[in-house]
This record gives sequence, structure tokens and C-alpha cells, in this order.
Amino acid sequence: MRGLLALTVAVAALAGGVACSPERAGSDGVAVEAGSTGPGATPGAGGGSPAPAGGNGPEVCAAAQQATEAAVRTYVAELGAMLGAVGANDSATAEAARGRAEAALAGWRAALRQQSSRATDLQLRTLLADLASEVGMLGTDVEAIDEEELDRLQQRLDQLC
Repeated sequence: MRGLLALTVAVAALAGGVACSPERAGSDGVAVEAGSTGPGATPGAGGGSPAPAGGNGPEVCAAAQQATEAAVRTYVAELGAMLGAVGANDSATAEAARGRAEAALAGWRAALRQQSSRATDLQLRTLLADLASEVGMLGTDVEAIDEEELDRLQQRLDQLC
């Protein structure tokens, strides 16, 4: 059960951070349009962190966020149901929950791939494809989930969205 808690925290952090907005606050608190570096800033300046995704980035980020939130809710709920059923020696219910958890992952991966193909911002396109690959490696073995990799990808996504 401790593994489910760790997974829930890692995946919830991933889902919670996929928030996007067409505007972001600059370092001085002034709203900055997505894709710009702020008033008077030089493109590429800013300590090496990427600028928010340009082009259709806000729409793509919002769609990725929606898909992530829905998939994570289902995935975590089904993993909990699966672990509960295993604890109760109910293999039929456990297998059904495992199937639903795997279906949630497949849908999440497909949605991320779809948004990656829609993205006009190359960094966002690449990152969503990377995230889709990482989600594709997730399974129902809570001990095998690479929380550090998910966190690293989430941090990159936070910078773009």
C-alpha cells in the first residue's frame, strides 16, 4: 500500500503541474504573453530556462492537462482497487481493475501523442512525445515506476506551459 501512496503522490504532481495559461507572470510580476521573453528582454536570455511554448502551446497544454487529470484519476483509483482486491484474495476483481488501469494509461499516452502532433512549438512537441513514451512505460507494478523521471519531465513541462 505504501507503493500506491508514493505512486499517487508522483502521478498527482505530474497531473497538477500540467497547467497552462496564455499568459505567465514575468519576474517583475507583469503578465507575459506565451512565447515572449518579457518586456525589454532579449530572446534567449533568462538563465537558460526555456520560454513558455509559443504558437498553439496554450491550447495544446490545456488539452494535455485535461487528458492527464482524467487519466491519473482513473489510473490511481484502479490501482487502489487492484491492490485492495489482491489483499482480499479476489483475483477476478484485481484483474479487471488492472485492465482498467492499463486502459487509462493507454488513453493517456494516446492523448499526449495527439497533442504532441498538434503542437507547433518544437520544444513542446518533443516534450509531449517524451512524456507519452514515459507514460507508455508505466504499468501496474507500482514498484517499477520511475518517479524521478516523471518529475524531471514534469519540471520541463512546467517551464513550457
